[in-house]
Amino acid sequence: MTQTVLVINSGSSSIKYQLVDPETGEAIAKGLVERIGDSLGNIKHAHGDEVTTEELPIPDHEIGMREVLRLFDTKGPALDEAGIVAVGHRIVQGGKYFDGPALVTDEVRDLIEQLCPMAPLHNPAHLKGIDVARELMPDVPHVAVFDTAFFQQLPDKTATYALNAEVAEKYAVRRYGAHGTSHQFVSQEVAKRLGRDDLKQIVMHLGNGASVSAVLNGKPIDTSMGLTPLEGLMMGTRTGDIDPAVVFHLARQGNLSIDEIDHIFNKESGMKGLTGESDMRSVWAFIRDGSEPELQHKARVAMDIYVNRLLKYVGSYAAELGGLDVMSFTAGIGENDSGVRRELAEALAPFGVKIDVEKNELRSSEPLVISAPDSKVLLLVFPTNEELAIARQTLSII
Repeated sequence: MTQTVLVINSGSSSIKYQLVDPETGEAIAKGLVERIGDSLGNIKHAHGDEVTTEELPIPDHEIGMREVLRLFDTKGPALDEAGIVAVGHRIVQGGKYFDGPALVTDEVRDLIEQLCPMAPLHNPAHLKGIDVARELMPDVPHVAVFDTAFFQQLPDKTATYALNAEVAEKYAVRRYGAHGTSHQFVSQEVAKRLGRDDLKQIVMHLGNGASVSAVLNGKPIDTSMGLTPLEGLMMGTRTGDIDPAVVFHLARQGNLSIDEIDHIFNKESGMKGLTGESDMRSVWAFIRDGSEPELQHKARVAMDIYVNRLLKYVGSYAAELGGLDVMSFTAGIGENDSGVRRELAEALAPFGVKIDVEKNELRSSEPLVISAPDSKVLLLVFPTNEELAIARQTLSII
């Protein structure tokens, strides 16, 4: 009988779910519950060729999960007939406690709760999903899969900040990274496809949240996100790398509170802070449209900053790796924004990186080589599949 895993990604006001066959990679059913807590919520459930959408009040996550189970019962596939063997939960922050998936026990749940201060936007929502799912599906094991686990392997020289050692130890300050499930999945799948385990890889997970990793012989040696997902690349609404003294400056000169600065750095900066839009499609539209020269200029400068930040990380990671064999682009922007890929490749041209302009413009749900035959670095668009990765990690420990 087919074994399936129900993968749940519980957000602060949403539940994203997928029923996965870990062996074939097939998504048998998937869906999204949105606007939990609003006066009217949305549910979308897809099974086979049938897509069901509904609007109804969803006051909390428990009601949301009950609606998900109802749709499985009424629209299929029935979970008691689908061979479900476990529920896999995506957890953003695993701290120093988890270097791989973990069977959810009361102790594991409490550790995840202890880590909420390091992922205040994510871990509390994940806990809601765990608590409700364990209550509603008590007869199958539940497994936590952590975004940070892959980067527990980072060497001390890249995981450690040059912060007072006693302070760092007391408050568990180190580079934990994020998007590790995606970075691990893409780097491992690339190695499998190329039939090599000795690759020097850079993986670019570019979405509204964005990160880059350096992977040597299958092991991560560096990553751009740090204690939190704020560090690193310029993102949709996040600053990425910034002088930490900006915090002191804004507190002293602007009389801003820590919470206000936190909000600005995480929600009102990045591409949105520079152009008014966090969606890269809108930014490219500003650049192409010459009817508002000032806005066009702002958008062009913002895009230059975005690509330049990518360039700096590629350069430093290639040096750390001692060369570069493969660079993969994944996630929403990485997989779909040909302009970003082209401009980065053009900036790397002095180092022998050559992009195939025509292939770069193609859209594909499968991995796609976009480098020219004589490029010194293989360039790939490689769709990530975090749900499949979570399902496989879940199955591996039950």
